[in-house]
Amino acid sequence: MLTGGCHCGAIRYETTSEAIHHALCHCMDCRKSAGAPAVAWALAPADQVRIKGDTVWYASSEHGRRGFCGVCGTGLFYTNDVIFPNQIDVQSATLDDPDAIPLQGQIEVAERIGWMGHLDRLPAFERYPGPPEAP
Repeated sequence: MLTGGCHCGAIRYETTSEAIHHALCHCMDCRKSAGAPAVAWALAPADQVRIKGDTVWYASSEHGRRGFCGVCGTGLFYTNDVIFPNQIDVQSATLDDPDAIPLQGQIEVAERIGWMGHLDRLPAFERYPGPPEAP
């Protein structure tokens, strides 16, 4: 059983299904809706996902619908009956255990922000490194 929810806890979800596909999406629509450089999505059969709480749905494109928490604003779901009939994408970073599903790839890399292509070259810190030193 995979479980997850929004930041404030007003929406919880669970699924008994393994992900059909799990990918990091770099498209501008995902970036703009999340305010993040990319969004990871785990696709599941819609009838295998149970949602508790009042999800707000937004028509983000002609066929795409994004579901989010109306209290804290956390993006949670995406549906598109043309591309993914009877399926729902879950933002996998909102899972209680995001490592439960291995990431299978990156999609829409044609729209990827340039600096996202070389993150491995940047310094990495276990925690926030603190304020920069004064000159």
